[in-house]
Amino acid sequence: MTEFDAYERELWAGRADAYEQGFARLTAHAVEPLLDAAGVRAGHRVLDLGTGPGIVATGALRRGAVVAAVDADPQMARTAARNAPEADVRVAVLPALPHEDAAFDAVAGNFVINHVGEPETALRELRRVLRQDGRLALTCWRMPGSGVLALVRDAMDQVGVPWPDDVPLSPFLEYGRPDAFGDLVGRVFRDVAVEELTWDFEFEPEEWWRSGAMARVGSNGVVLARQDAATIARVKEAYDVILKPHAVPSGRVRVPAHALLAHGTR
Repeated sequence: MTEFDAYERELWAGRADAYEQGFARLTAHAVEPLLDAAGVRAGHRVLDLGTGPGIVATGALRRGAVVAAVDADPQMARTAARNAPEADVRVAVLPALPHEDAAFDAVAGNFVINHVGEPETALRELRRVLRQDGRLALTCWRMPGSGVLALVRDAMDQVGVPWPDDVPLSPFLEYGRPDAFGDLVGRVFRDVAVEELTWDFEFEPEEWWRSGAMARVGSNGVVLARQDAATIARVKEAYDVILKPHAVPSGRVRVPAHALLAHGTR
């Protein structure tokens, strides 16, 4: 386990409820394109990688697939098991999966490959559990982060909040472009293609602030939580200003999200 992997385990411990109530509503927009890219259909044996609250697993079950799911965090796995009781949900930390060789027709991972310390090593493990000609589909955020993903970070930057030395940056930052993501997946899989996913995410600003930034979901939330009350208030003011151009008549805001979807064949 790398230093980054150890940090990720600490980062997500106890965050399952906050993630389900907040950020999972954003990542859910990529689930159907992800399952389409993995070719998931009735009867397929599917692995949902980094299941979180089980949204991908639930989508695959609706398609009639036989679903297994894994997450590195025990609380996340329990949440997924509650939401997708027909799935075989286990705790597992990449790059080690508790499944036999060629166990699956498809592997789908929604915004999880960017949370591992050694992405290529993880990809080789995913290849192991896929049957010959099985399909892989993975999403990641486009980097550097923009749109809704960048809101809190941009607000902190405006206020001048420094990034702590002990909070590591994701090794995946260098792969968050279509060409780089495709090259990475192409080292292990064949017939690789990368699509850009963009959608408008509508939310209530105060709720998103509470369920994301102030709930310590993700590294931005961790860094923000370390600040004193006055600094947090200034970041909140900057956040509100950033969101003003995105206001819609309902009193909510609509902000674009930018992601990448890579898919390939074993």
